[in-house]
Amino acid sequence: MRIAVVALGKIGLPLALQFADRGHEVIGVDVNPALVDAVNSGVEPFPGEAQLQEKLTAALAAGRLRATTDYAEAIPSAEAVVVVVPLFVNEETAEPEFGWMDQATRSLAEHLRPGTLVSYETTLPVGITRGRWKPMLEEISGLTEGEDFHVVFSPERVYSGRIFADLRKYPKLVGALSDEGGRRAVEFYEAVLEFDERPDLSRANGVWDLGSAEAAEMAKLAETTYRDVNIGLANEFALFAGANGIDVYQVIEACNSQVFSHIHRPGIAVGGHCIPVYPKLYLSTDPGADIVRTARRVNESMPERLVAQAEGILGSLSGLRAVVLGASYRGGVKETAFSGVFPTVAALESRGAVVQVHDPMYTDDELRRLGFEPYTLGDDIDIAILQTDHAAYRELEPAQLPGIKLLVDGRAATDAARWAGTPRIVVGTAVELMATAGATT
Repeated sequence: MRIAVVALGKIGLPLALQFADRGHEVIGVDVNPALVDAVNSGVEPFPGEAQLQEKLTAALAAGRLRATTDYAEAIPSAEAVVVVVPLFVNEETAEPEFGWMDQATRSLAEHLRPGTLVSYETTLPVGITRGRWKPMLEEISGLTEGEDFHVVFSPERVYSGRIFADLRKYPKLVGALSDEGGRRAVEFYEAVLEFDERPDLSRANGVWDLGSAEAAEMAKLAETTYRDVNIGLANEFALFAGANGIDVYQVIEACNSQVFSHIHRPGIAVGGHCIPVYPKLYLSTDPGADIVRTARRVNESMPERLVAQAEGILGSLSGLRAVVLGASYRGGVKETAFSGVFPTVAALESRGAVVQVHDPMYTDDELRRLGFEPYTLGDDIDIAILQTDHAAYRELEPAQLPGIKLLVDGRAATDAARWAGTPRIVVGTAVELMATAGATT
């Protein structure tokens, strides 16, 4: 097949390479000329994705992939168009902002030809595929959906760093606006994907047609919102356990030994492109979902709560030297989307602390471009807050943070033995205050 992929970001480019790897001719279109040049030159634009460079090199060598900024070059010859343009949420109103996707859909529609399958993989509020994209495509193209072309929704279900493995591991969900569109979508994805055997599933792993775009839209929102709600509950448990001298991780391990319990881990923040955002997309069409709203509020409050707890132990933080350990939203990933580093720094600065940031994956210049003053291990410090569970922090020792009065471990990542005798808060456990001048245990 000839396939166009709209937006060659951290999901779109791996998808394009997956399609090319299966023998199809792929053209990617992106509005970023530098990204297009990098792809065409065989330069991995965002390191850290397993097999990405290898597959990019192979696809270019085989002549199965090229990139362009021109929709007129990419869309007319494509039998299938896969759209993976980012959707943002307004931080003040919590409403989705469709600007980029609207523009991409208009540009696509201007060059749409009869017979094309259009698949949206960007996570959407329920009803957007049918209510927004279908009429926009029809109005601009002059074609009729369900007769001249077909629109489907098929959410990406992958995790940064292991996208190619996840494409094989999880069923590919599709939901169309017509029976024929559903048939075309199943046929398309069966031709571009391969699936691992999953005896744990209720039916064979592969392409699962959910019967409607709305069902597929809701499935993606539901599976991600579940994680946010679960983490919110874990954080509530952690706050209670810590205040009552209980180790919440021991409790969670005990609970999860029972097949019906699957409590997630608590932590200082929930970051990334997905979990902090998709519950808000769900709430945009189901505003009465109070459990979802409460969980999001709890998770967003964790940086402030832990900094307040530190203030309660040390007294005023005004003038103290503070370092936030980790700019990335999660360990091993060089990405700051909705990272807890931002509210943690803000909470410290609002109390007068002098704040620096350390992250082994970022250079000092990169941290400065993010608006942070970089910290070097070994410099004097008063308080450290571990925000990201990078592997390197598991071996962190007090000697690397000279003068430290308190470590706040927001990820339960540090080694208790290494920190014996040093004041430490671990989210979800009793506060360890031994050796703190004037403090009680």
